[in-house]
Amino acid sequence: MLSIVSTPIGNLEDITFRAMRILKEADYIACEDTRMTGQLLGYYDIPNDGRLLSFHSHSGFSKMERIIELLKEGKHVALVSDAWTPGISDPGFVLIRRAVEEGVEVTPIPWASAVLSALVASGIDCHQYLYLGFLPVKKWRQTMLKSLVNKEYTVVVYESVHRIERTLEELGEYLGADHHIVVGRELTKKFEEFRRGTIAEVRDYYKWEGKVKGEFVLVF
Repeated sequence: MLSIVSTPIGNLEDITFRAMRILKEADYIACEDTRMTGQLLGYYDIPNDGRLLSFHSHSGFSKMERIIELLKEGKHVALVSDAWTPGISDPGFVLIRRAVEEGVEVTPIPWASAVLSALVASGIDCHQYLYLGFLPVKKWRQTMLKSLVNKEYTVVVYESVHRIERTLEELGEYLGADHHIVVGRELTKKFEEFRRGTIAEVRDYYKWEGKVKGEFVLVF
């Protein structure tokens, strides 16, 4: 069986009893970064016992097939990412797809979500929303931005500290500088922050605030 285990997006307390049980019981834990997962296991005194298997975006075909073979042998593999749920903006998708193709039982273990956390705290209508992940850096970026101009639903995107100013500038150009936006930064962590206002106001805040750190979730 392949268990898709959601891990905390920042605050290590954001994990379910079920997730901890699965991490204790699994024969192997396939993880994006063994060091990150090792810290999570250590925080909850969950034994490692050599069960960690590295599986990330640069893992070769042979490593994925090795995990598939373990699953076909009847082993229980827990799949985790560094944060959030494997398969969403995450290399775990290819392993999950292969497991499904091979008829392996796949079960999700849900919990913390940066998308849902930002949505419900934004105060923006979230009955209909579109999650786009990270906007393209180059190819198709302008096409995607143009497609948002006449949207009739709430949009959620991720952004890194290196591109937050550029993205806010471009959103202002396409949607209008007075368009309302909410930006969440470092969600669930010690320095969690929400900035609400027009795109121009939020852009100017980060422009004059100096060098900021962390990951961002934009809701508009």
